[in-house]
Amino acid sequence: MLTITEFGRRAGLSHKALRLYDMSGLLSPAQVDPATRYRLYDEEQLERARRISVLRQLDMPLATITAVLAGSDEEASILLERWWAGEQATAAARASTVEYLRAQLRRTDRPGFAPRPVLEREVTDVKVATIRTRTNQQLLVGVIVSLTSEINAYLLDAGATLTGGSWVIYHDTITPETEGTIEVCVPFEGMVDPAGAIAIRVEPAHREAYCTITMADCAYPHIMRAYEVVFDWARAAGLPDAGAPREIYRTDCHLLPRDEPAVDIALPILARRP
Repeated sequence: MLTITEFGRRAGLSHKALRLYDMSGLLSPAQVDPATRYRLYDEEQLERARRISVLRQLDMPLATITAVLAGSDEEASILLERWWAGEQATAAARASTVEYLRAQLRRTDRPGFAPRPVLEREVTDVKVATIRTRTNQQLLVGVIVSLTSEINAYLLDAGATLTGGSWVIYHDTITPETEGTIEVCVPFEGMVDPAGAIAIRVEPAHREAYCTITMADCAYPHIMRAYEVVFDWARAAGLPDAGAPREIYRTDCHLLPRDEPAVDIALPILARRP
């Protein structure tokens, strides 16, 4: 058995961190002396502790670490890759935002959002696998990428056929300071049961107004202008909202050149009166 000091030294963790991981249930001591309340650890816990230390250096949240370490090494590897893809997407989104702001700050005329048409279309009903979660603007892109990957993997493992693309429905307003609810949706064909956080439902048929933007246009706050264009068009046309706004992503849109059409900003609307 190892004292908390010796265990922490060998694992690369402080007393404070070990106490926190004990309270969270992530890494509890093997024994607690009933008289002194000293924590004692088993040498076999060192590998788990070292993995926790490395994952914390990556700023992985404790809840995610718990999920990563809960299963086999193969399952942990899948969760790690999924989380890291989300982190990379978040970093790319932040870089796009910096470039957008840099371009504005270097120009005295500060050009606005390039004009683009708002179109209408009928959308048929479709079966989707979805996950609802709450997030803020800072974590948004990483959450979308991670959850989309999770849904795709589940559908493929279940023998479903992905029918292309995905979308995110914004049930609340998302800001850098305020969390809101989003719903990540992946359309598919086949017989699949819900599991865990993944729900199966039918997205009802509807009519929607939309405009198409590039991946470069997706940088926050630049993307908000696309929403304004669609909402302003719907109000001017006298067409009330019939659902929550959404971003509809083309298949592998992140691989497209940044100046090519990639994402539709869409708003369900009531059909025009005859």
